[in-house]
Amino acid sequence: MEVPILEVGSGPLVLCLHGFPDHAASWTGLLNRLAREGYWAVAPALRGYWPGGAAPDGSYRPFSTGQDALALIEALGREQADLIGHDLGAVAAYAAASLDSTRVRRLVGMAVPYGPQLGTAFVTDGDQQRRSWYMYFFQTPIAEAAVAFDDFAFIDRLWREWSPGYELSEVERAALKETFRAPGVLRETLGFYRQLFTPPADEAARIMQARASGAITIPSLYLHGADDNCMSVELSEGMDALFTNSLERVVVPDAGHFLHLEQPKPVADHILGFLNG
Repeated sequence: MEVPILEVGSGPLVLCLHGFPDHAASWTGLLNRLAREGYWAVAPALRGYWPGGAAPDGSYRPFSTGQDALALIEALGREQADLIGHDLGAVAAYAAASLDSTRVRRLVGMAVPYGPQLGTAFVTDGDQQRRSWYMYFFQTPIAEAAVAFDDFAFIDRLWREWSPGYELSEVERAALKETFRAPGVLRETLGFYRQLFTPPADEAARIMQARASGAITIPSLYLHGADDNCMSVELSEGMDALFTNSLERVVVPDAGHFLHLEQPKPVADHILGFLNG
């Protein structure tokens, strides 16, 4: 399957993996900064995010998107890459690093923490359950129609709620909605959430899921917006137990869920300091 990518620069490979409801174009500012610092910066579309890009095996689970990242490193002719992931892209990056640490040099996760505390919060934490209402709503048969209604006003609502005070430009908002308006994309991207709360039926897939949830043995950086109204910043506390090499955790002030857009320079400075370190 051919994967659409945005790319700029030359040098060591850095993959930037987007989340929901988002697309690769949101990485443009960071891609350009990485290129100026001597990196080959590449932002692929996650599976399901383009017409004809539906998961060939039907899986939108973390081990599958993690395998996609590892496969793209190989397809781009490199032995190894740095991974930067935001939201669902962070989940994919964690899975890739857990599945094959030899292919990932350094790891940056943003906005979605790693570890069992997140799953626990979905069950026990009323505050996070309220923040994650959309995940439960996406299990319903009306979700696709609701998200698309009124020119994807649902997506506008999530961005407003998750990053208070931040507004995409009209051009950027229109481009984002075009991603989800493309044939089949919305249905497929909801699959990430419709597979979230149920284990795989296949034994081989369950084994892969366990492998993709293990300890991460490479140097890692985690960034979370202090004002994130999608994922509570407190959920990133205690991540250290699953990072056996090193983990630097940074809470970015005056930023919500889309912190790389809200505070582009501080976020890029943290990332470049870590990658160059």
